[in-house]
Amino acid sequence: MKTDFSKVYTENIFIPMSRAMNEFLLESSELDSLPKYTRRSPYPERDNITVFKRVDLEKRAIDKWGSLENLTLQKDFLKKRQDRARRRLYLFRQSFIHSFSQSFIHSFIPSSKVVLTAVGWFVVVVLSFNALNCLMKLVAWMHTGSHSMFAELVHSMADTINQIILAVGIRQSLKEPDVNHPYGWAKFRNVSSLISGVGIFCVGAGLSFYHGITGLIDPAEPSSLYWALRTLGGSFLLEGGTLVVALRELKHGSEKAKVPLPEYITRSIDPTTNVVLLEDSAAVLGIIIAGTCISITQITGHYLADAIGSLLIGTLLGGVASFIIYTNTAALVGKSIPAERRQALVKELESDRMIRTLIDVKATEAGGKFVRFKAEVDFDGKEVTRYYLEDIDMEKLLQDIKAIQSVEDAETFMLRHGENIVDTLGGAVDRIEKNLKKKHPEIRHVDLEQL
Repeated sequence: MKTDFSKVYTENIFIPMSRAMNEFLLESSELDSLPKYTRRSPYPERDNITVFKRVDLEKRAIDKWGSLENLTLQKDFLKKRQDRARRRLYLFRQSFIHSFSQSFIHSFIPSSKVVLTAVGWFVVVVLSFNALNCLMKLVAWMHTGSHSMFAELVHSMADTINQIILAVGIRQSLKEPDVNHPYGWAKFRNVSSLISGVGIFCVGAGLSFYHGITGLIDPAEPSSLYWALRTLGGSFLLEGGTLVVALRELKHGSEKAKVPLPEYITRSIDPTTNVVLLEDSAAVLGIIIAGTCISITQITGHYLADAIGSLLIGTLLGGVASFIIYTNTAALVGKSIPAERRQALVKELESDRMIRTLIDVKATEAGGKFVRFKAEVDFDGKEVTRYYLEDIDMEKLLQDIKAIQSVEDAETFMLRHGENIVDTLGGAVDRIEKNLKKKHPEIRHVDLEQL
């Protein structure tokens, strides 16, 4: 008799305890008397999980609620009550504006957990330096009226705001995975870096171009340019220091990830430090441009050089912002890891004797240095069966085979060992995934599917 797969069959469905309680509205005490089964756990920190048969849970739910239809009505009632509770909570929060303001401000203050991370500490230090730079350039611009100095002021203001955005991104990226975000929040750093890039382009480059064009159309004589040059000299020391620190941080990260430094930067593996590096590089070049143009204006008396400096700084900021936007967009849409690295992983997996071949391999960056690996696997059935037989008493197996006298006996024999072989295959998949993660800690999620 052939199996009819068009009919619904749920008698072999197992359900974990947490899902059973939520789906059938049962208490844990109401599950104690039901038959319990153990299955392999999908979580590496646990060996087995307790499950129940769906048919047993449906019977218990009918005993409690009268029928499955009544259970559905009760679930709808609870959902409506939860929706009303959420609505009341929302209105309650909206009525207290000061609470919202405190929460908003708190979200922009790096927590101790953020500061304790290497990148978090680095961002806080750079934020402090940029704020000091911004203050110095503001005072210098107010005294001189220089267009190049204004461009540098806008540049430092944009950098300061961007550092706050990056700090928020780090804070969010440290959040643990939850039901709504099962793969975690690691890519939030790319989101904050993308916002930062857009901010540099719109605010930094935009205002610099505007002020430069204004200077060309309606030039004004700047004053106290020597004071501006001294301010730029102090800013050069601060920006140069943070640039050196950023390079060291990226070099350390590239060595840890075993990736060449140029590739580490272009792939935006550490998007936060990447943004800081590019901002500081642009800042140092911008200071050189501003200092050169202000010096030309001071020596020659031609005010156009000062306005042209603002335009050049705007162009520089636009280029940096475009690179930041491009690299982080590529990371957010699921960029594949380099082909040679993917082929190395495939070769390593195919060296396992239970695997014939891997098909439709996808290895994508999952935020930062983490990788998500997925592949369709053609397992060698003979090797899986041979591995299963290693733990079987072959003499006992031979006796069971000789004891088969009917079709029913043969079916019982095959069902018992067939189920065990499937469990063996599942155990092999777990072993392969654990070994892959152990050898390559950057791989956080592995999905191997049987062809």
